[in-house]
Amino acid sequence: MADSPAPAPTTTADRPTKIIAGADPFGAPLKDALVSHLRETLHIEVEDLGTGPYYSVAADVGRRVSSSGGTETRGLVACGTGCGVSMFANKFPGAFAGTCLSVADAVNARSINNSNILAVSALSTPPGTAVEILRAWLDTPFKSPCPASGDQPWSDDLQEFLDRALIETPKIGAPTSEPDDSASCAICCLAKRRELNPIDMIPGGSMKIIRETPTSAIVRFKAGSVEPAHHHTFGHDLVVLEGKKSVWNLTKKERYDLVVGDYLFTPSGDVHRVKYHEDTEFFIKWDGHWDMFFDEDLETAKKAIDNEESASSLA
Repeated sequence: MADSPAPAPTTTADRPTKIIAGADPFGAPLKDALVSHLRETLHIEVEDLGTGPYYSVAADVGRRVSSSGGTETRGLVACGTGCGVSMFANKFPGAFAGTCLSVADAVNARSINNSNILAVSALSTPPGTAVEILRAWLDTPFKSPCPASGDQPWSDDLQEFLDRALIETPKIGAPTSEPDDSASCAICCLAKRRELNPIDMIPGGSMKIIRETPTSAIVRFKAGSVEPAHHHTFGHDLVVLEGKKSVWNLTKKERYDLVVGDYLFTPSGDVHRVKYHEDTEFFIKWDGHWDMFFDEDLETAKKAIDNEESASSLA
């Protein structure tokens, strides 16, 4: 035996002052009937977005309800099943669409989920039933007795849970206050949550191989670190991701001061010395096995850099 529909509450205290409506071609006739009832019988303002593909028109409704930021504006969407429009209306933080095929569904959606977008099925719901569903959904306050609670008031524990959900659920899908800078760069994403291994031959450095053949790695150095003059049997490309460094190509007698976004290619065999002025991270790529041949020791490198910086400050 089928359950009988729950009676619609009679209060109008929590009715919204505005409804944003939209439908696909299958749901348009039902949407139009409900919009007419809202305007002519209930005297509620309606912004009718008309008819379109179920995914785009529902997304438009969800976006506008989400951005309204209050309880005075709700949404109404319709398609053949009521499911497709519900999915896409729900893509936005604070938009809570529920597909309701009965008055009981509508009362539950408002009482438990504080639904602010009603999704209806044109294939399953005659206009008269849809009006009953709409009115139940409009007039049911959050946390009120409903079929799911046996039409009894919610217990204190469950009311506390529903109150907490009302605060926490709008945060889902919302932008975080602190942007994830690494997500904006494909190279940075390669290093995200990767543990770098210390470079034993150079204090202050660490490296993580992220690809083999051609080999690439993310390298980090602490501020003040120095790479003594050295060379490799391979050329390498690098891009600075964070910080500031200076590279002296002693073979070519050139100096390169690199900051975020700068690129440098060093040919194989070129002797070069490096100083890190800030905590620095860079992406480096080379062909072949890693090797490193030192042409001076660390103390000699530091003295040479100090002498050059002293001379520059006096110039």
